[in-house]
Amino acid sequence: MSLGGALPPPRQAGLRRLAHNGAEIDHALLMWFAGPHSFTGEDVAEFHIHGGRAVREALFVALSELGARVAEPGEFSRRAVENGKLDLTRAEAVADLVDAETPAQLRQALRQHDGVLADLYEGWRARLIAALGRAEAAIDFSDDSVGEGEFAAARCAAAEITKEIQEHTNDAGRGESLREGLRLTILGPPNAGKSSLINALARRDVAIVSETPGTTRDVIEVRLNLGGYLLHVADTAGVRQTRDAIEAEGVRRALSHAAGGLTLLLLDGSLPDPRAGMPPDLPEPDLMVWNKADLGFQREGLSISLKTGEGLSMLQSMLQQKVQHKLDSDGAPLLTRPRHRQALGEALSALRHGLEAPADRPELLAEDLRLAMRAIGRITGRVDVEELLDFVFRDFCIGK
Repeated sequence: MSLGGALPPPRQAGLRRLAHNGAEIDHALLMWFAGPHSFTGEDVAEFHIHGGRAVREALFVALSELGARVAEPGEFSRRAVENGKLDLTRAEAVADLVDAETPAQLRQALRQHDGVLADLYEGWRARLIAALGRAEAAIDFSDDSVGEGEFAAARCAAAEITKEIQEHTNDAGRGESLREGLRLTILGPPNAGKSSLINALARRDVAIVSETPGTTRDVIEVRLNLGGYLLHVADTAGVRQTRDAIEAEGVRRALSHAAGGLTLLLLDGSLPDPRAGMPPDLPEPDLMVWNKADLGFQREGLSISLKTGEGLSMLQSMLQQKVQHKLDSDGAPLLTRPRHRQALGEALSALRHGLEAPADRPELLAEDLRLAMRAIGRITGRVDVEELLDFVFRDFCIGK
């Protein structure tokens, strides 16, 4: 090897003097992974160098002059998929591991990298292949009772898989919310303390706090790690009926943002009518909180004081329980990406159509089983891999 001399034994680190064109670059550890026993399935070399800028730049120049180039985003994972070392769900898990901000995201990414989703989807695909074989047998033996039995068995298998996919997709978006972060929208009338609450939760000044009603006009978001879960907390405009066009748009955005995720309704418990002026059709919140407990009112439910800090730890504990209840799956594999949901939706549509096929038309069931099988195969990359690769790896970081 022209940079570091002789290669060390595979998968063992060797100390080498790196030099190029007579100029010394660094003393570094070199590791060699001979294909196919590497991440990508190809021959791979790793340089463990000192991290100084001059060292990095000198090594990059030397590698470039020797014919190497900078990897494209996700190129290593893409090569691993192309060489059969990873399926697409495991490759996506690599990106999720890199992007994980909270322990919950890390756990989900590790489970997916271990193959829980791939095993589930490939299990369905294998059963669909078996059901397709029975449907085709029903075509071949359509003139006797063998054909009827094979059709019934194929239809029964399709019905079971349909039910399982329905249960898997009826997850309220848990996996996607866990991966991307769950939204928490703080609603309430003007001057209830919404901006003070988001500042208290973030432990920094995120929103402007003022006693002037209508200060917050747009949605302001902050990312929080709450008990190991990523939460996007949104401060919104005070929800009230108004003729001010700009404030009305802020109210509309607040209510629109509240659709999906969790909602917290914050009210001033010291007022005789805390909901005065609010729209009567406001959706029921996941959690209702009374602010300004330092003024000495008595209300049923959780009361806090953003002035003194009273009740804030209890509020955080209750929020954590709400988030946990919404996102926990009892160990079941979770859908993590929209493309998985789309493919499973196509499979469900095909299976439902196939279940309507009459017994004397087994070819209709066979075709829909084939369509469902291909839709599920696209999730792991078993079919139509090339058309998926650019889409899957476009958001990866460089290399990986």
